[in-house]
Amino acid sequence: MDRILVTPRSLTAVPHPAVERLRAERFEVVYSTPNALPDEAELCRLLPGTVGWLAGVEPVSASAIEAADALRVVSRNGSGVDNLPMPLLKERGVAVCRADGGNAAGVAELAIALALSALRQIPFADHGLKGGEWRRRRGREIRGRTVGVVGCGAIGGEVARLFAALGASILAFDPARPALAIADDRLRWTDLPTLFREADLVTFHCPSMPDNRPLLDRTAFAALRDEAIVVNTARASLVEEDAMIEALDCGRVFAYATDVFPEEPPRSSRLPGHSRVIATSHIGGFTQESVDRVTELAVENLLRALRP
Repeated sequence: MDRILVTPRSLTAVPHPAVERLRAERFEVVYSTPNALPDEAELCRLLPGTVGWLAGVEPVSASAIEAADALRVVSRNGSGVDNLPMPLLKERGVAVCRADGGNAAGVAELAIALALSALRQIPFADHGLKGGEWRRRRGREIRGRTVGVVGCGAIGGEVARLFAALGASILAFDPARPALAIADDRLRWTDLPTLFREADLVTFHCPSMPDNRPLLDRTAFAALRDEAIVVNTARASLVEEDAMIEALDCGRVFAYATDVFPEEPPRSSRLPGHSRVIATSHIGGFTQESVDRVTELAVENLLRALRP
């Protein structure tokens, strides 16, 4: 019986009905350790003999792919593939499928929630009350603000539309410049330096750079507006962590709201523990609706590749 490996954290803790349907298609379904990112050793143990892989955001090494002696297809339960060694997969003839757009609504809504929490400093007030303190920081309103959206695909485009509906003006950066259905007086396409210089709030919705270099590095931080807000629900590598901490400490950045970290869970609380950081545990696509959509897409992609 052909075997399919399932590794996304959203699917290993509680098996999803769409994944379990694979058994009716006469596949053996194997799960990695529940609710945890599999490491290289676990992948090297589970991948041999596997023909299909429903993969999450876990880093995948060349060694893991070399161990996958029967692998025919990797089906991501999302759109990003920067965690995969794509040249090696192509060389070995392994198909890679994506569940494009399936989690766009969930991630976009989290980006909005993080942005509003940062603007109004909701966690700061909440933590104070829970500790018996009456703490207040003067917040800001989104109406009339300029929001810089870096990456305007399915997620970034939805974020731009939601912010525009809330009364913000959108500065957008995306080489493809897709149609966003936003009124011309609310949207302006621009380059990154201009976006960083003019935006009150910057939100990231793009893949990692090929060399994992940060887009928001020390040079870019120097160009930010004083007390800007930064939201990152995309990739941790897009923001230089040490430079962010320095910018928060000196007041260059008013708040940083992030759902992503270089290591998950992070070993150090230096960034997530900062008083001006709002941190969530990579929950952007972790809604019932998003999990259902991306799982169904990922399973259909697997079946299409394995049973054409």
